Formats: sequence, structure tokens, C-alpha cells
Amino acid sequence: MSLTIAIALGISLAAGAVVIPTTAPASAANVDKALLSVSFEFFAFPGYTAIESTANCLANIATLRGAPPAVRIGGTTQDRATYNPSLSTAVNYTVANAGDAPDTLTYGPSFFTLAAQMKGDVTVGLNRRLNNQANTLAAALQAKQVMPNLLSIELGNEPEFYASGSPIIPGGGWNPAADGASQKAWFTSLAPSLGNIFQAAVYLQIPTWSTAGLVPMLGSAINFVKTFSGHSYPQSACGGASTNLQSLLSHSSIVSYTSRFRSEANAAHNAGKRYFLGETNSATCGGGGISPTFGAALWIVDYALQAAINGIERQYFHQGTIGNCQYCWWGRFTVGAPFYGVAFVSEFLGTDGTKLAMLDDGTSAVAVYAIFDSAGRPVRLLVYNSNFFNGSGTRSSTVVSFTGGNLPTSGSRTLKRLTAPSAMSRVDQGEAVTIGGGGTFDSTCRNAGTQTRETISISNGDLSVTVRASESVIVYL
Repeated sequence: MSLTIAIALGISLAAGAVVIPTTAPASAANVDKALLSVSFEFFAFPGYTAIESTANCLANIATLRGAPPAVRIGGTTQDRATYNPSLSTAVNYTVANAGDAPDTLTYGPSFFTLAAQMKGDVTVGLNRRLNNQANTLAAALQAKQVMPNLLSIELGNEPEFYASGSPIIPGGGWNPAADGASQKAWFTSLAPSLGNIFQAAVYLQIPTWSTAGLVPMLGSAINFVKTFSGHSYPQSACGGASTNLQSLLSHSSIVSYTSRFRSEANAAHNAGKRYFLGETNSATCGGGGISPTFGAALWIVDYALQAAINGIERQYFHQGTIGNCQYCWWGRFTVGAPFYGVAFVSEFLGTDGTKLAMLDDGTSAVAVYAIFDSAGRPVRLLVYNSNFFNGSGTRSSTVVSFTGGNLPTSGSRTLKRLTAPSAMSRVDQGEAVTIGGGGTFDSTCRNAGTQTRETISISNGDLSVTVRASESVIVYL
């Protein structure tokens, strides 16, 4: 997967210098302005709109990228929800404990009024599991009427997990072919009223349930599809399953895992449609102990860039039950460590980044990327050292040397560092995660502290960068 490199990169990168392309390689990936986007769990969405951090965090991303992140509203509870056009509140449900998700809920017109206030494109997930097409249509018509930002409508969430008693399941049972026929029938029935606005697939269990498999099943109904979506969680925290932070943040593991979506993206693109990871995060079921750590922030940096490399245009990172969500970027009281990774990689991509190239071969612990502007010029580099540091012993470091990229014979450049005491560090436990030495976020996701850049010298056209284990830097060219 190497694009332009002087050596086969090893962990030390000591055998030679990485050559910065002077112009974007032909194989460089396009970068969508909303590559890093957000998914809100359906029942929790109105609650998120009442948290100050929601608007501030989304605005921070928009500032760094020059466009607002997209929003998807959906998840498991979209298939438990029934639209009530007479309901005066956005949602109505009852739970035994505040951290629970409801087994059933209703929602009203003001749900879509709140969605209309989002700054970016919005995808709304509606119910297919209950097989009440008239109710889903009524909700979709209301969304279309009041939401100028409506991008697409999902019909059902992860249908591979529908229980055997679900009303949508026909007598012959449930499998990818049965679901494909169901999606086709619903698109065909609702498109005359709604238009060609649907987000199809919405599968987690790739490749058994896949966009590549669904496309030929849809036939001419593919004309009603606007986008295709897959879901992605590298690890599981469901039912007491164990998670592993060292594996999560490993660069070679991220490269290997994310490559499975290339065929999915290709299938959508070959059909003339866009492909998103419409719901993703570090671990299923709200995330495990790995999810609120600095290591998860570093994972986001590498994972987002690998998504673009593999043709995924947007990733919607899921935000679940407020107050019971390990992987959520923010809550009522704290902005978690993962959001620091979001901000950092957003700064690397910038307002001017249009093409992305990976400059390593994907087999070592060290990742190297270059972002190019619309004129094809390299504007920034990102180095990520995924060697795992848990806070014990001596923290190793790696020196990466660069040449090319129109670097002068002498002079200097600057870099900004994303760091923490260890990969295990958690902001919600009082540990310092910083960008640029002192940059942080306060409890409402406003920028706090002071970010500074380090100066690095160029000697004989060579630029060397030192990156410690479990750390990342941006080099400004």
C-alpha cells in the first residue's frame, strides 16, 4: 500500500528517509470535508441538543475543516420508535434507570425541528423492523418538510440482528436475500412520495451482509438509493467481552482491519453512489474500558485516515446513551480523550486538504501520511507512533527523517504534538491529554490552554522528527 517512500519502513525508520512527494500521487485518496462526522443514538438525540458541548464540539470540527461535520440520527432505538404526529415533545419513553435505552418509544414533529438545526448534512434513521410502512412514511414526510439539511433516510438499522419475531420478517425466515428484497420493496413503495433519498444496506456483519451483495439484489430500485452505509466496530464490549487497547491502536492492525471496506466502497462507487461508515466507534455496546482513553484518540487519528485511503467518504462516530457511554466524545460534564484525536486529525486535514497519501507500507508500528492542497502541493505531514506505552518503564521514541517535498537545503519547519502520560490516560480521571503542549478543552468543549509549535531544523535537505511511543505529530511544510 506504499505510495512514495525511499525504504520499506521498519519500526526505527533509521535505514533511510521518507521521500515527500512534490505533488499528490495519482493514487492519493480524495478527502471529504465531513470525513469525521457524528452519529447520535435515535432516542438520545434530543438530549444531546440540550448539552452545550454538542454545538461547541461540532463547531470546533467545522472550524478546523472549513465545513460542518455531517450528522446521522439512528441506531438500535430507531427500530423501536413509532412516530406520533400529535406528540408535543420530541421523544417520549420510560426507562427503569437513566443509563438504559428504551425498549419502545414515540417521537413527534419537534424531533425533526431539532434535526433541522444541525449545521451539516443530516441522515435520519427510521423504523423498518416493525413493518409499519405508513407510520415510517408519515415521519419521513415530516422530516423532508422541515429539514433543509436532510441528506438521506435510513430504513432500519443493522437488520441482520432483527429477532425472529420481528414483524418485518416473512414466513420464510431472514437472511441477506430476504432483507435485500425488503429494502427493495420499501424503496420502491416510498420513493414516489419521498424521492431518491435512501441510505441502503446499514449492515455491521460484513461480508455476509454487505453492500456488495445488496447492490445486485436491488435491480432498478438502486435508482432510489442516494448513499450506502456500513457499520464498523473493531472490538466488542458486549456481554462482558474483553477489549484490548494495544491491539486497537496498532497501526498495522488498523491498516488490515480497515482494508476490508475497500470492496464495499468500490461496490457503491461502481453503482454511482457514495459509501459511508454510517455508524462506527472503538467497541460495540457503548464501548469498553479502552474507549475513553488517549489510545482511543490515537486510534481515531489513524482509523479516520485509513478510511479515506480505502474509499470511505465519511465516518459517523456513534454517540450513545448520555451518561452511559464509554466511547462518547463528550457528555454533560467532560470532553473525553477521544475528541482530542478528532481535533488533531481535523487540523492535519485542515481547511485546504483535498488529497491524502499514506507514505509507509502499513506493516510497522509507525504511520506516515501527507495531505495535499487543491494545487497538489504537500502542506502537512502526520507521523503516528503506535508502539504501546502503558505508563510503566521507559517510553521509547522513533526518529523519522524526511527528504523531498521541495524542502530547502537548510532552514526550519514547525510541528504540533498530540500527547498524554500514556495510552491509558483518561481526561475524565484527571490526566492531561494535550495538543501543542498545553491545548485542551474545557467542560463545554471550548478551547482552553495554549497550543504551541515546536521548531525542527532542516539540514542538507533532511528533516527529522522524534515521536514517542503512543504519540502523534503534525509537521507543517
